[in-house]
Amino acid sequence: MATLTRAEAARRAALLDVRSYCIDLDLTRGAEEFGSVTVIRFGCARPGADTFVEVKPARLRRAVLDGVELDPGELDGDRLPLRDLAAENELTVEADMAYSHTGEGLHRSVDPVDGETYLYAQACMDDAQRIFPCFDQPDLKAAVTLTVTAPPEWTVLGNGAGAQTSPGRWEMVPTPPISTYLVTVVAGPYHSIYTSHDGIDLGLHCRRSLAAHLEPDADELFTVTRQCFDRYHELFALRYPFGKYDQVFVPDFNAGAMENPGCVTFRDDLIFRSAASEAQRELRAMVVAHEMAHMWFGDLVTLRWWDDVWLNESFAEYMGHRVTAEATRFADVWTTFSITRKGWGYAADQRPSTHPVASDVDDTTQAWLNFDGISYAKGASVLRQLVTWLGDEAFLAGLNDYFVRHQHGNATLADLLEALSAHTDRNLADWSRLWLRTPRPNTLRPAVTVDPSGRLASLEVEQTAPEAYPTLRPHRIAIGLYDLDGETAGAAIRRRDQVLVDLDPAVDGGRTLVPALAGAQRPALLLLNDEDLAYAKLRFDPGSWAVISEGLRRIDDSLTRALVWCAAWDMVRDGELPAAEFLSLVRAHLPHETAIGALNGVLEGARTLAVDWYTPPSQRDVALSVLAATCRELLAASAPGSSGQLLAARGLSRSAADPDDLTLLRGWLSGTDVPAGLVVGPDLRWAILLRLTVLGPVGEPEIAAELAADPSDEGQQGATRCRAALPDADAKQRAWEALTGDRLTPHLMLAAVEGLWQPEHADVLTDYLRRYFAELPEITARRGSPEVARVLARFGFPGYAASAETILLGEKLLARADVTPALARYVADELDEMRRAARSREMSATLSCAPE
Repeated sequence: MATLTRAEAARRAALLDVRSYCIDLDLTRGAEEFGSVTVIRFGCARPGADTFVEVKPARLRRAVLDGVELDPGELDGDRLPLRDLAAENELTVEADMAYSHTGEGLHRSVDPVDGETYLYAQACMDDAQRIFPCFDQPDLKAAVTLTVTAPPEWTVLGNGAGAQTSPGRWEMVPTPPISTYLVTVVAGPYHSIYTSHDGIDLGLHCRRSLAAHLEPDADELFTVTRQCFDRYHELFALRYPFGKYDQVFVPDFNAGAMENPGCVTFRDDLIFRSAASEAQRELRAMVVAHEMAHMWFGDLVTLRWWDDVWLNESFAEYMGHRVTAEATRFADVWTTFSITRKGWGYAADQRPSTHPVASDVDDTTQAWLNFDGISYAKGASVLRQLVTWLGDEAFLAGLNDYFVRHQHGNATLADLLEALSAHTDRNLADWSRLWLRTPRPNTLRPAVTVDPSGRLASLEVEQTAPEAYPTLRPHRIAIGLYDLDGETAGAAIRRRDQVLVDLDPAVDGGRTLVPALAGAQRPALLLLNDEDLAYAKLRFDPGSWAVISEGLRRIDDSLTRALVWCAAWDMVRDGELPAAEFLSLVRAHLPHETAIGALNGVLEGARTLAVDWYTPPSQRDVALSVLAATCRELLAASAPGSSGQLLAARGLSRSAADPDDLTLLRGWLSGTDVPAGLVVGPDLRWAILLRLTVLGPVGEPEIAAELAADPSDEGQQGATRCRAALPDADAKQRAWEALTGDRLTPHLMLAAVEGLWQPEHADVLTDYLRRYFAELPEITARRGSPEVARVLARFGFPGYAASAETILLGEKLLARADVTPALARYVADELDEMRRAARSREMSATLSCAPE
């Protein structure tokens, strides 16, 4: 089907003024299809002109434009021609639409626990037309009135408040003008909890089988929701504009959440069936705050076209973290941001697909691919630096002008800059050109000279840029000076002083002298970008790195430690630090990490990337033993029932290889020798079972027994993952047949591919590596789902096999003519990471750390 281009959207936006959609859905027609009858009322600036409306039906039954029957046979892909428009028009379309099983359009899911059916609509992007006919572009906003026929026992939710007017018949109030990609409907026997706050009706909803897990968390979720609303209402001049506020936790959801006004949808693994760490709860609170920020950034004021997706996502990412830190109990969320989200941004910004934060997007296919670490994390980091540069008062004053001026309409980067410029004398045009219109990060290095007395003779900050993108940028950074707090061996490392420095390459070139620190006592640790207010890769002088290597755990500030962890991993990716040395840092310091978000992020990165991708196969057993020893020490040191204990147990379940560790884990499954306070719930049980399956102590009987005890969606995914991870050739063949078939949902597909690629089974997987690269274009084309391509090519990429031979297979794939742009982008990016990993493997020396 054709993808909508920017030029087509601009022509249609100049032609049409869409007044309203009246959508009537019939959800009682069986398991495959639903009925959709839509009336669209719209004006035309040039009567007599032609255009088209998008619709992706199973069958187009009827279309009537201004009383004239249209020929359904003229539907070309997803475009139905509309000719000879009047000044005022009414289009009625009747269609049978297909349910989705990939989380796109109107998704239908059957809960394996109780057999109940649940529906939700995901309209972004190009998927509203799979639910109702529409002019599917963000700048043709209109009021939406939704009516639904559903089984009488179901609950139906939409963007507007609704009521059941007769058994099974639901009517929603009209919305304010919204974009088509924000329209949603949720239907099924959902469990609901209601309250209100500050005049806003609040709802929480989940599947009935998760009700027992939602109920204990409802108070926390409502508390975070209230706190975030209160903070946004303090910051913004306009109150929340969409009436009620439902938060619905839905099955098989592909993203983290979707900001549908009045009816936000979340993936339902944010309802915790097992013990949850503070890192999980912090993430959930941030997602709540992020989606709420979208009510202003994206919903109230919407981008005109997808090249300004950052106006949605960068602002929601920044405000979501800011409001979480300022209004909720998760005050350290910026520490987690630095080590996880910002690291995601740095990695994305160094890949072949890098693009400016505000980039030129030609069509919706390209737009979909730009929902990445640049549009989220880099954009949020740039905004955080902008706030430091402008001052918070000017920043918020400009935002509030922007909201008032463009409320219920559309805006562009130019509109935002105009609003901000009214409150500052800073040159925002230059700032925008350098920060929003050019890709790639800069790297900052200190150049330190010390006089004979141990004082700083000079300090310069060197800024560099990649050769392909030689842009040096202005940065406002803090430089932190850290010293040992005493002479004892375990003395803490604390910030002694901090200076604020403006790096201006237009004045200083690539080296900025810092005269304010001349004559200062040489600190033990010199940290550029202290407090992480800028977006730049960091490096350290040799003396500071020596202190970090020995004393990272003794740095008393969690955000500072996060900056160091993030920089250390970036050094591994750039080939400046062997993975073995990174694991040495992990072994020495991570058991002492008290910031749970940092602990979680480092453990995950160490296992997934440092060990599986970057460590040579000959050193993998030693690397795993280092991680296992780290987790055992953390487990022993953590308080019973603490997040540290839980994360240590999860880490051990992923890294165990020693027979004693495997015996211990197997005992936990039967309740033997479980540490006091540790809850071995479903999530941990499946993680343990996976590791035991990979290494052989358990097999199909144990997997089947665990699935019988936990038949939930998560249980189905756990069993799929474990069965694909069985070491025998027959199991690998079954997993491959499932992956290449048409039945798996994206969530089950991800579980299967995660289970399949096990480094311990490399010999059995050789043929499947070749088949993966040879068959990937056909598999993704046949499924026809962008999400399937993302799962298989991005999350399912076989990074464990980083070698010249595997890279060659990927390069041959990219040279083929049948590779779609989306698939090519995912593969090219993952190949870039694999090249980095292969270089790291080649230069890696013998591990300098050893297990205890």
